[in-house]
Amino acid sequence: MDIHEYQAKELLATRGLRMPRGGLAYSPEQAAYRATEIGGDRWVVKAQVHSGARGKAGGIILCDSDTEVAEAAEKLLGQRLVTAQTGPQGKLINRLYIEETVRIDKELYLGFVLDRKEERIIVIASSAGGMEIEQIAADAPDSMVRASVDPGVGMREFQAREIAFGLGLDGAVIGKTVDTILACYRAFRDFDASMLEINPLVVSGNEVIALDAKMSFDENALFRRPEISELRDKSQEDPRETFASDRGLSYVSLDGDIGCIINGAGLAMATMDMIKIAGGEPANFLDIGGGASPDRVAKSFRAVLADKKVKVILVNIFAGINRCDWVAEGVVKALSEVGVECPLIVRLSGTKVEEGKRILAEKAPTVTVADTLKEAAEAAVAALQSVERNAA
Repeated sequence: MDIHEYQAKELLATRGLRMPRGGLAYSPEQAAYRATEIGGDRWVVKAQVHSGARGKAGGIILCDSDTEVAEAAEKLLGQRLVTAQTGPQGKLINRLYIEETVRIDKELYLGFVLDRKEERIIVIASSAGGMEIEQIAADAPDSMVRASVDPGVGMREFQAREIAFGLGLDGAVIGKTVDTILACYRAFRDFDASMLEINPLVVSGNEVIALDAKMSFDENALFRRPEISELRDKSQEDPRETFASDRGLSYVSLDGDIGCIINGAGLAMATMDMIKIAGGEPANFLDIGGGASPDRVAKSFRAVLADKKVKVILVNIFAGINRCDWVAEGVVKALSEVGVECPLIVRLSGTKVEEGKRILAEKAPTVTVADTLKEAAEAAVAALQSVERNAA
C-alpha cells in the first residue's frame, strides 16, 4: 500500500526527521491561506498523487506570492497528472501540499527497501540526489553507497556513520545525517514498511532536510497497523484492484484481453505463461484463494469483467482445499447474475472434478470445458481470435 508525500512526512516527523513547514489544501482558496499561514515569500505547490517524477510532469510549481499559489492550485486540482510511472491514464489530483522553499546546498538520495531474497533491509544512498534511483545507478554508479541491516540486531550507528562518510559530507552535517538515517530505519521498522525513499534529502546550511518522501507498506501487516490502513487513498488505485482487494481477492491488472480466474499464485503464473505460449495476452492476475464459494467465484467474475478490454475469460482451478463443484456453481451463478457475454473456458481438476463438470454440462452448456491447462489456454486464444474476426 502506498501513501501520499505529506502522510509519509507526518510519519517520519514522529521519528525525528526534519522537513520544511507545509500544509494540505483541497481548494485554491485553502492553498493561498496555507501559504500565508506558513509565511515567507516563496512556496512550492505539490500535487499529491501516488507517483514519482511529478516535477517533470508539471505537478510541482514554484510560486512567489499567495496569488500565484492560488493560480497553481486552480491549474492542478481536478486534473490527471500523467508521469512516467502512472501510464497514460494518469492519477487524479484531489489534494495539494503547500510547502516553504528551502535553500539547497547539496542534494542526496536515501532509500530503504526490503530484500526478500536476503531477508534483510537494504539501505541505498547516493550523493547524486534528485534523480530516479535507476538513473542514479546508470549515470553515477560510483555515487552509490549500500548497506545491509541484520534483522537480529537492527541498524547500528556505525553503519549510518559509514553511509554518511560515503556520501562525502562535511563534518558539520555528518552527525545530523547519521540521525536522519537512523530515524528512517526506525520508521521503516516500526511501521512495517516495504519501501522508504527520500529524494532529495538536502543539506541546507548545517541542517539535513527531507524535501520529499515516499513510503510503501506490507499489506500483510496492516492488520496490526490500523493507523497506516487509515491512510489509504482509493482514488489513487486501480478501481478494479480496489474492488478485488476489498473482497479478499488478489488482483493485478495487466495489458492483455484474456481474463484469468485462478486459485493459487503459482497456478496463476503458470496459466499466464501458458496463455502467452499459446499466442495470447493475459488481462489480469487473479487468485481467488483456497475457499472459493460460489459467491466468491461470482465476485471474481465481476472483478475481471470490470476491465473492458477482456474479450475471453479462462477459469483454471485445481481443487485441493477447494472443491470443483463449488467453482462450477459459482460459474453458473456468474452466468445468471453477472451476465458473462464473452466466451468462457473452464478447466477443473482435483476434488469433486466430475461433479463440477456435470454441473457445467447441465447448467452452463455454452461453457467450453478443457481437461488440461494447455487445452484451456489454446481454447482461450482460439476463442479470442474468433471474437476478433467477428468484430472485423
